[in-house]
Amino acid sequence: MRRRDFFRNTSITLLGSSLFPIHKLQANNYPPKTARNIIFMVSDGMSIGTLNLASLLLQRKEGRQSNWLRLYEEEKVSRALMDTASASSLITDSAAASSAWGGGVRVKNGKLNVSEDGTHHTPILQKFKAAGKAVGCVTTVPITHATPAGFSVTNASRGDMHEIAEQYLPLKFDVMMGGGREYFPPGLLARYEATGYTVVQNRDQMLQLNKTPALGIFNENGLPYALDHIQDNTLQQNIPTLAEMSKTAIELLNKNKQGFVLQIEGGKVDWAAHANDAGALIYDQIAFDNAIKAAIDFASKDGNTMVIITTDHGNSNPGLFYGDNANQQFDKLQHYRHTNEWILNGVNKSFTSAQLIERIEAAQGIAITKEEAASILVHYEQLDEAGLYNPRKLPFRQLASIQSGYTSISWGAMDHSADYVELAIYGPGRDLIKPFIKNTDLHYLMLQATGIKNG
Repeated sequence: MRRRDFFRNTSITLLGSSLFPIHKLQANNYPPKTARNIIFMVSDGMSIGTLNLASLLLQRKEGRQSNWLRLYEEEKVSRALMDTASASSLITDSAAASSAWGGGVRVKNGKLNVSEDGTHHTPILQKFKAAGKAVGCVTTVPITHATPAGFSVTNASRGDMHEIAEQYLPLKFDVMMGGGREYFPPGLLARYEATGYTVVQNRDQMLQLNKTPALGIFNENGLPYALDHIQDNTLQQNIPTLAEMSKTAIELLNKNKQGFVLQIEGGKVDWAAHANDAGALIYDQIAFDNAIKAAIDFASKDGNTMVIITTDHGNSNPGLFYGDNANQQFDKLQHYRHTNEWILNGVNKSFTSAQLIERIEAAQGIAITKEEAASILVHYEQLDEAGLYNPRKLPFRQLASIQSGYTSISWGAMDHSADYVELAIYGPGRDLIKPFIKNTDLHYLMLQATGIKNG
Protein backbone atom coordinates (compact mmCIF):
# COMPACT_ATOMS: atom_id res chain seq x y z
CA MET A 1 0.00 0.00 0.00
CA ARG A 2 1.33 3.43 -0.89
CA ARG A 3 1.90 5.48 2.23
CA ARG A 4 -0.08 8.44 0.89
CA ASP A 5 -3.08 6.12 0.98
CA PHE A 6 -2.50 5.02 4.60
CA PHE A 7 -4.62 7.56 6.41
CA ARG A 8 -7.12 7.94 3.57
CA ASN A 9 -8.03 4.31 4.13
CA THR A 10 -7.71 4.21 7.91
CA SER A 11 -10.02 7.18 8.33
CA ILE A 12 -12.72 5.17 6.56
CA THR A 13 -12.14 1.64 7.73
CA LEU A 14 -10.30 1.87 11.04
CA LEU A 15 -11.33 4.99 12.89
CA GLY A 16 -13.41 4.26 15.93
CA SER A 17 -13.41 0.50 15.36
CA SER A 18 -11.37 -2.41 16.61
CA LEU A 19 -12.83 -4.73 13.97
CA PHE A 20 -10.17 -4.05 11.33
CA PRO A 21 -6.79 -5.42 12.39
CA ILE A 22 -3.63 -3.58 11.45
CA HIS A 23 -2.23 -6.54 9.48
CA LYS A 24 -4.55 -5.54 6.62
CA LEU A 25 -2.40 -2.41 6.29
CA GLN A 26 0.88 -4.17 6.54
CA ALA A 27 1.67 -6.45 3.63
CA ASN A 28 5.46 -6.44 3.11
CA ASN A 29 5.91 -2.80 2.21
CA TYR A 30 6.79 -1.03 5.45
CA PRO A 31 8.60 2.30 5.24
CA PRO A 32 12.26 1.91 4.22
CA LYS A 33 13.21 1.92 7.90
CA THR A 34 10.85 0.89 10.69
CA ALA A 35 11.10 2.34 14.17
CA ARG A 36 12.67 0.17 16.84
CA ASN A 37 11.58 2.52 19.63
CA ILE A 38 8.78 5.04 20.15
CA ILE A 39 8.80 7.99 22.56
CA PHE A 40 5.28 9.42 22.75
CA MET A 41 5.28 12.89 24.34
CA VAL A 42 2.13 14.60 25.63
CA SER A 43 1.92 18.14 26.97
CA ASP A 44 -1.47 17.57 28.55
CA GLY A 45 -3.99 20.35 27.97
CA MET A 46 -1.70 22.43 25.75
CA SER A 47 -3.56 25.03 23.73
CA ILE A 48 -1.58 26.55 20.87
CA GLY A 49 -1.33 29.71 23.00
CA THR A 50 0.57 27.74 25.64
CA LEU A 51 3.16 26.59 23.10
CA ASN A 52 3.39 30.16 21.82
CA LEU A 53 3.79 31.78 25.26
CA ALA A 54 6.55 29.39 26.32
CA SER A 55 8.44 30.04 23.09
CA LEU A 56 8.10 33.82 23.44
CA LEU A 57 9.35 33.73 27.01
CA LEU A 58 12.38 31.63 26.07
CA GLN A 59 13.22 33.96 23.19
CA ARG A 60 13.03 37.08 25.34
CA LYS A 61 14.57 35.60 28.49
CA GLU A 62 17.24 33.27 27.09
CA GLY A 63 17.55 34.36 23.46
CA ARG A 64 16.59 30.94 22.11
CA GLN A 65 13.69 29.18 20.49
CA SER A 66 11.87 26.35 22.23
CA ASN A 67 13.05 22.87 21.34
CA TRP A 68 9.62 22.03 19.90
CA LEU A 69 9.49 25.00 17.54
CA ARG A 70 13.15 24.62 16.62
CA LEU A 71 12.22 21.23 15.18
CA TYR A 72 9.75 23.09 12.95
CA GLU A 73 12.28 25.76 11.98
CA GLU A 74 14.88 23.16 11.07
CA GLU A 75 12.28 21.01 9.25
CA LYS A 76 13.24 17.93 11.23
CA VAL A 77 9.67 16.75 11.85
CA SER A 78 6.49 16.04 9.97
CA ARG A 79 3.71 18.25 11.28
CA ALA A 80 -0.06 17.81 11.43
CA LEU A 81 -3.23 19.01 13.09
CA MET A 82 -5.20 16.45 15.10
CA ASP A 83 -8.91 16.22 15.86
CA THR A 84 -9.23 15.23 19.55
CA ALA A 85 -12.97 14.56 20.01
CA SER A 86 -14.23 11.67 22.14
CA ALA A 87 -17.18 9.34 21.57
CA SER A 88 -19.39 11.47 23.78
CA SER A 89 -18.30 15.03 23.01
CA LEU A 90 -16.48 17.31 20.61
CA ILE A 91 -14.48 18.23 23.72
CA THR A 92 -12.54 15.31 25.10
CA ASP A 93 -11.21 14.65 28.56
CA SER A 94 -7.76 13.14 29.06
CA ALA A 95 -9.06 9.61 29.64
CA ALA A 96 -10.91 9.38 26.33
CA ALA A 97 -8.09 11.17 24.52
CA SER A 98 -5.40 8.81 25.77
CA SER A 99 -7.69 5.85 25.11
CA ALA A 100 -8.00 6.94 21.48
CA TRP A 101 -4.22 6.56 21.19
CA GLY A 102 -4.04 3.61 23.56
CA GLY A 103 -6.89 1.45 22.30
CA GLY A 104 -7.42 2.88 18.82
CA VAL A 105 -11.11 3.51 19.51
CA ARG A 106 -12.98 6.58 20.67
CA VAL A 107 -14.69 6.04 24.02
CA LYS A 108 -16.82 8.28 26.20
CA ASN A 109 -15.23 10.87 28.46
CA GLY A 110 -14.20 9.34 31.76
CA LYS A 111 -13.60 5.86 30.31
CA LEU A 112 -10.29 4.09 29.82
CA ASN A 113 -10.42 1.89 26.72
CA VAL A 114 -13.97 0.70 27.51
CA SER A 115 -16.73 1.28 24.96
CA GLU A 116 -20.35 1.95 25.83
CA ASP A 117 -21.29 -1.66 25.02
CA GLY A 118 -18.72 -2.90 27.53
CA THR A 119 -16.08 -3.92 25.00
CA HIS A 120 -12.55 -3.65 26.39
CA HIS A 121 -9.89 -2.55 23.89
CA THR A 122 -6.35 -3.76 24.52
CA PRO A 123 -4.11 -0.76 25.34
CA ILE A 124 -1.10 -0.23 23.15
CA LEU A 125 1.54 -0.68 25.85
CA GLN A 126 0.14 -4.15 26.49
CA LYS A 127 0.43 -4.88 22.76
CA PHE A 128 4.02 -3.69 22.63
CA LYS A 129 4.91 -5.58 25.81
CA ALA A 130 3.49 -8.77 24.30
CA ALA A 131 5.61 -8.15 21.21
CA GLY A 132 8.76 -8.17 23.34
CA LYS A 133 9.39 -4.45 23.74
CA ALA A 134 10.13 -2.75 27.05
CA VAL A 135 7.39 -0.24 27.93
CA GLY A 136 6.75 2.54 30.42
CA CYS A 137 5.31 5.91 31.36
CA VAL A 138 6.64 8.97 33.15
CA THR A 139 4.49 11.93 34.18
CA THR A 140 4.33 14.96 36.44
CA VAL A 141 0.90 13.95 37.77
CA PRO A 142 -0.05 10.67 39.51
CA ILE A 143 1.16 7.71 37.47
CA THR A 144 -2.39 6.37 37.85
CA HIS A 145 -3.82 9.46 36.12
CA ALA A 146 -5.79 9.41 32.89
CA THR A 147 -3.04 9.85 30.31
CA PRO A 148 -0.66 7.08 31.43
CA ALA A 149 -3.64 4.88 32.30
CA GLY A 150 -5.10 5.27 28.81
CA PHE A 151 -1.94 3.78 27.34
CA SER A 152 -1.84 1.00 29.92
CA VAL A 153 -5.15 -0.40 31.21
CA THR A 154 -8.90 -0.72 30.72
CA ASN A 155 -11.22 0.68 33.35
CA ALA A 156 -14.81 1.94 33.32
CA SER A 157 -13.79 4.98 35.37
CA ARG A 158 -10.62 7.09 35.24
CA GLY A 159 -11.31 8.02 38.86
CA ASP A 160 -10.57 4.51 40.15
CA MET A 161 -6.93 5.36 40.72
CA HIS A 162 -6.46 2.96 43.63
CA GLU A 163 -7.73 0.19 41.36
CA ILE A 164 -5.51 1.38 38.50
CA ALA A 165 -2.48 1.14 40.82
CA GLU A 166 -3.49 -2.48 41.43
CA GLN A 167 -4.02 -3.10 37.71
CA TYR A 168 -0.47 -2.04 36.89
CA LEU A 169 1.09 -4.67 39.14
CA PRO A 170 0.51 -7.87 37.10
CA LEU A 171 1.33 -6.07 33.84
CA LYS A 172 4.91 -5.66 35.06
CA PHE A 173 5.62 -2.69 32.84
CA ASP A 174 9.31 -1.86 32.87
CA VAL A 175 9.30 1.77 34.08
CA MET A 176 6.48 3.73 35.72
CA MET A 177 7.35 7.11 37.29
CA GLY A 178 5.46 10.14 38.56
CA GLY A 179 3.39 11.24 41.51
CA GLY A 180 0.49 9.53 43.25
CA ARG A 181 1.96 8.03 46.40
CA GLU A 182 -1.50 8.23 47.98
CA TYR A 183 -2.64 5.48 45.57
CA PHE A 184 0.20 3.12 46.53
CA PRO A 185 -0.18 2.21 50.22
CA PRO A 186 2.77 0.44 51.90
CA GLY A 187 1.18 -2.97 51.45
CA LEU A 188 0.84 -2.47 47.70
CA LEU A 189 4.40 -1.20 47.37
CA ALA A 190 5.57 -4.30 49.24
CA ARG A 191 3.75 -6.44 46.69
CA TYR A 192 5.46 -4.56 43.86
CA GLU A 193 8.83 -5.25 45.46
CA ALA A 194 7.92 -8.91 45.99
CA THR A 195 7.30 -9.30 42.25
CA GLY A 196 10.69 -7.87 41.37
CA TYR A 197 10.12 -4.13 41.13
CA THR A 198 12.68 -1.68 42.43
CA VAL A 199 10.60 1.02 44.15
CA VAL A 200 12.19 4.48 44.45
CA GLN A 201 10.71 7.53 46.14
CA ASN A 202 13.24 10.34 45.67
CA ARG A 203 15.53 11.80 43.04
CA ASP A 204 18.78 10.25 44.28
CA GLN A 205 17.25 6.78 44.34
CA MET A 206 15.95 7.29 40.81
CA LEU A 207 19.34 8.40 39.48
CA GLN A 208 20.87 5.20 40.87
CA LEU A 209 18.42 2.88 39.10
CA ASN A 210 20.16 0.34 36.90
CA LYS A 211 17.53 -2.32 36.26
CA THR A 212 13.87 -2.87 35.48
CA PRO A 213 11.07 -3.18 36.38
CA ALA A 214 11.14 0.09 38.30
CA LEU A 215 8.40 2.11 40.00
CA GLY A 216 9.12 5.71 40.97
CA ILE A 217 6.62 7.57 43.17
CA PHE A 218 7.89 11.05 44.09
CA ASN A 219 4.99 12.91 45.71
CA GLU A 220 1.63 12.28 47.34
CA ASN A 221 -0.35 13.62 44.37
CA GLY A 222 0.97 15.57 41.40
CA LEU A 223 4.57 16.76 41.39
CA PRO A 224 5.23 20.43 42.26
CA TYR A 225 4.97 22.99 39.49
CA ALA A 226 8.30 23.58 37.76
CA LEU A 227 8.39 27.25 38.77
CA ASP A 228 8.02 26.43 42.47
CA HIS A 229 10.43 23.50 42.12
CA ILE A 230 13.13 25.82 40.73
CA GLN A 231 12.96 28.04 43.83
CA ASP A 232 13.06 25.31 46.48
CA ASN A 233 16.32 23.46 47.15
CA THR A 234 14.57 20.73 49.12
CA LEU A 235 12.19 20.03 46.24
CA GLN A 236 15.08 19.97 43.77
CA GLN A 237 16.99 17.48 45.91
CA ASN A 238 14.05 15.13 46.42
CA ILE A 239 11.87 15.36 43.30
CA PRO A 240 13.25 14.84 39.79
CA THR A 241 12.31 17.02 36.85
CA LEU A 242 10.40 15.60 33.90
CA ALA A 243 13.59 15.71 31.81
CA GLU A 244 15.48 13.75 34.48
CA MET A 245 12.77 11.12 34.70
CA SER A 246 12.69 10.91 30.91
CA LYS A 247 16.46 10.44 30.58
CA THR A 248 16.47 7.75 33.27
CA ALA A 249 13.54 5.92 31.72
CA ILE A 250 15.11 5.99 28.26
CA GLU A 251 18.40 4.63 29.60
CA LEU A 252 16.65 1.79 31.41
CA LEU A 253 14.29 0.86 28.60
CA ASN A 254 17.00 1.01 25.94
CA LYS A 255 18.68 -2.02 27.52
CA ASN A 256 16.01 -4.18 25.92
CA LYS A 257 17.32 -5.59 22.63
CA GLN A 258 13.87 -5.58 21.02
CA GLY A 259 13.34 -1.89 21.64
CA PHE A 260 10.97 0.12 23.79
CA VAL A 261 7.89 2.34 23.87
CA LEU A 262 7.75 5.18 26.40
CA GLN A 263 5.01 7.70 27.08
CA ILE A 264 6.17 11.02 28.60
CA GLU A 265 3.51 13.39 29.95
CA GLY A 266 3.76 16.99 31.12
CA GLY A 267 0.55 16.59 33.08
CA LYS A 268 0.75 19.72 35.20
CA VAL A 269 0.43 21.90 32.09
CA ASP A 270 -3.24 20.91 32.11
CA TRP A 271 -3.63 21.59 35.83
CA ALA A 272 -2.15 25.07 35.42
CA ALA A 273 -4.47 25.84 32.52
CA HIS A 274 -7.49 24.83 34.61
CA ALA A 275 -6.31 27.35 37.23
CA ASN A 276 -5.50 30.09 34.69
CA ASP A 277 -2.09 30.18 36.39
CA ALA A 278 0.21 31.76 33.79
CA GLY A 279 3.48 31.24 35.66
CA ALA A 280 2.70 27.60 36.38
CA LEU A 281 1.57 27.01 32.82
CA ILE A 282 4.51 28.55 30.98
CA TYR A 283 7.26 27.12 33.17
CA ASP A 284 5.74 23.63 33.14
CA GLN A 285 5.52 23.86 29.35
CA ILE A 286 9.23 24.77 29.36
CA ALA A 287 9.90 21.76 31.62
CA PHE A 288 8.13 19.62 29.04
CA ASP A 289 10.22 21.27 26.33
CA ASN A 290 13.37 20.26 28.23
CA ALA A 291 12.12 16.68 28.13
CA ILE A 292 11.68 17.03 24.35
CA LYS A 293 15.39 17.85 24.14
CA ALA A 294 16.24 14.72 26.13
CA ALA A 295 14.14 12.59 23.78
CA ILE A 296 15.45 14.15 20.56
CA ASP A 297 19.06 13.99 21.76
CA PHE A 298 18.65 10.25 22.27
CA ALA A 299 16.70 9.70 19.06
CA SER A 300 19.15 11.63 16.90
CA LYS A 301 22.04 9.45 18.09
CA ASP A 302 20.06 6.22 18.06
CA GLY A 303 18.63 6.59 14.56
CA ASN A 304 15.90 4.00 15.21
CA THR A 305 13.53 5.99 17.41
CA MET A 306 10.27 7.67 16.44
CA VAL A 307 9.39 10.65 18.67
CA ILE A 308 5.76 11.77 18.65
CA ILE A 309 5.12 15.19 20.23
CA THR A 310 1.57 16.39 20.80
CA THR A 311 -1.19 17.16 23.28
CA ASP A 312 -4.47 15.43 24.07
CA HIS A 313 -6.60 18.60 23.89
CA GLY A 314 -6.49 22.34 24.34
CA ASN A 315 -7.31 23.96 27.67
CA SER A 316 -8.43 27.50 28.50
CA ASN A 317 -6.92 29.08 25.36
CA PRO A 318 -4.44 31.54 26.91
CA GLY A 319 -2.96 34.29 24.77
CA LEU A 320 -0.83 37.42 24.84
CA PHE A 321 -3.02 40.33 23.76
CA TYR A 322 -2.24 43.75 22.35
CA GLY A 323 -1.57 46.82 24.44
CA ASP A 324 0.93 49.68 24.42
CA ASN A 325 2.95 47.96 27.16
CA ALA A 326 2.35 44.32 26.19
CA ASN A 327 6.05 43.53 25.73
CA GLN A 328 7.09 45.00 29.08
CA GLN A 329 4.16 43.41 30.87
CA PHE A 330 4.82 39.99 29.41
CA ASP A 331 8.50 40.30 30.36
CA LYS A 332 7.48 40.31 34.03
CA LEU A 333 7.08 36.54 33.74
CA GLN A 334 10.82 36.24 33.24
CA HIS A 335 11.24 37.19 36.88
CA TYR A 336 8.43 35.13 38.43
CA ARG A 337 9.54 33.15 41.46
CA HIS A 338 6.32 31.36 42.33
CA THR A 339 2.97 30.24 40.94
CA ASN A 340 -0.50 31.44 41.85
CA GLU A 341 -0.94 28.15 43.65
CA TRP A 342 2.00 29.00 45.91
CA ILE A 343 0.60 32.48 46.55
CA LEU A 344 -2.98 31.45 47.33
CA ASN A 345 -2.11 28.43 49.46
CA GLY A 346 -0.10 30.72 51.73
CA VAL A 347 -3.00 33.11 52.34
CA ASN A 348 -5.70 32.85 55.00
CA LYS A 349 -8.66 34.94 56.07
CA SER A 350 -6.59 36.86 58.63
CA PHE A 351 -4.41 38.35 55.88
CA THR A 352 -4.54 42.10 55.34
CA SER A 353 -4.50 43.71 51.91
CA ALA A 354 -0.98 44.96 52.58
CA GLN A 355 0.22 41.43 53.37
CA LEU A 356 -1.30 40.00 50.21
CA ILE A 357 0.16 42.80 48.09
CA GLU A 358 3.58 42.10 49.57
CA ARG A 359 3.27 38.35 48.97
CA ILE A 360 2.28 38.73 45.31
CA GLU A 361 5.01 41.30 44.65
CA ALA A 362 7.66 39.04 46.22
CA ALA A 363 6.46 36.05 44.20
CA GLN A 364 5.86 37.72 40.85
CA GLY A 365 7.00 41.35 40.86
CA ILE A 366 3.44 42.60 40.43
CA ALA A 367 2.12 45.32 42.76
CA ILE A 368 -1.66 45.05 42.79
CA THR A 369 -3.88 47.71 44.35
CA LYS A 370 -5.52 47.58 47.77
CA GLU A 371 -8.90 47.25 46.08
CA GLU A 372 -7.70 44.32 44.00
CA ALA A 373 -6.21 42.66 47.07
CA ALA A 374 -9.49 43.10 48.93
CA SER A 375 -11.39 41.48 46.03
CA ILE A 376 -9.22 38.38 46.47
CA LEU A 377 -9.34 38.29 50.26
CA VAL A 378 -13.12 38.41 50.35
CA HIS A 379 -13.09 34.86 48.93
CA TYR A 380 -11.27 33.62 52.05
CA GLU A 381 -14.34 34.33 54.14
CA GLN A 382 -15.83 31.28 52.46
CA LEU A 383 -13.67 29.51 49.89
CA ASP A 384 -16.08 28.46 47.17
CA GLU A 385 -14.48 28.54 43.72
CA ALA A 386 -15.34 25.47 41.67
CA GLY A 387 -12.86 23.85 39.33
CA LEU A 388 -10.63 20.85 38.75
CA TYR A 389 -7.47 20.33 40.82
CA ASN A 390 -8.55 22.99 43.31
CA PRO A 391 -9.40 21.00 46.46
CA ARG A 392 -9.29 24.07 48.72
CA LYS A 393 -11.55 26.05 46.32
CA LEU A 394 -9.05 28.90 46.15
CA PRO A 395 -9.82 32.08 44.13
CA PHE A 396 -7.69 31.31 41.07
CA ARG A 397 -10.17 32.96 38.70
CA GLN A 398 -10.13 36.26 40.55
CA LEU A 399 -6.34 36.42 40.79
CA ALA A 400 -5.92 35.53 37.11
CA SER A 401 -8.40 38.21 36.11
CA ILE A 402 -6.42 40.82 38.04
CA GLN A 403 -3.08 39.61 36.68
CA SER A 404 -4.26 40.05 33.08
CA GLY A 405 -3.96 43.80 33.52
CA TYR A 406 -0.32 43.42 34.56
CA THR A 407 0.88 40.68 32.14
CA SER A 408 -1.30 41.18 29.01
CA ILE A 409 -2.15 37.45 29.21
CA SER A 410 -5.85 36.60 29.08
CA TRP A 411 -7.82 33.36 29.06
CA GLY A 412 -10.79 31.98 27.16
CA ALA A 413 -12.10 29.78 29.98
CA MET A 414 -10.97 27.41 32.73
CA ASP A 415 -11.62 24.12 30.96
CA HIS A 416 -10.85 21.97 27.93
CA SER A 417 -11.47 23.21 24.41
CA ALA A 418 -12.37 21.54 21.12
CA ASP A 419 -9.35 22.99 19.30
CA TYR A 420 -7.47 20.91 16.77
CA VAL A 421 -3.99 20.45 18.22
CA GLU A 422 -0.36 20.33 17.15
CA LEU A 423 1.29 17.01 16.28
CA ALA A 424 4.93 16.53 15.31
CA ILE A 425 6.75 13.30 14.44
CA TYR A 426 10.52 12.87 14.33
CA GLY A 427 12.49 9.91 13.05
CA PRO A 428 11.61 6.72 11.16
CA GLY A 429 7.93 6.56 10.24
CA ARG A 430 7.44 10.33 10.14
CA ASP A 431 6.46 10.03 6.47
CA LEU A 432 3.34 8.06 7.44
CA ILE A 433 1.52 11.09 8.80
CA LYS A 434 -0.94 13.20 6.84
CA PRO A 435 -1.48 16.94 7.53
CA PHE A 436 -4.81 16.33 9.29
CA ILE A 437 -5.72 13.23 11.30
CA LYS A 438 -7.95 12.00 14.10
CA ASN A 439 -6.52 10.95 17.44
CA THR A 440 -7.32 7.25 16.93
CA ASP A 441 -5.09 7.19 13.84
CA LEU A 442 -2.00 7.40 16.03
CA HIS A 443 -2.68 3.97 17.54
CA TYR A 444 -2.44 2.33 14.13
CA LEU A 445 0.42 4.53 13.00
CA MET A 446 2.56 3.36 15.95
CA LEU A 447 1.89 -0.27 15.15
CA GLN A 448 2.53 0.33 11.45
CA ALA A 449 5.78 2.23 12.10
CA THR A 450 7.18 -0.55 14.25
CA GLY A 451 6.00 -3.37 12.00
CA ILE A 452 3.86 -4.95 14.72
CA LYS A 453 0.49 -6.46 13.88
CA ASN A 454 -2.62 -5.43 15.75
CA GLY A 455 -3.25 -8.28 18.18
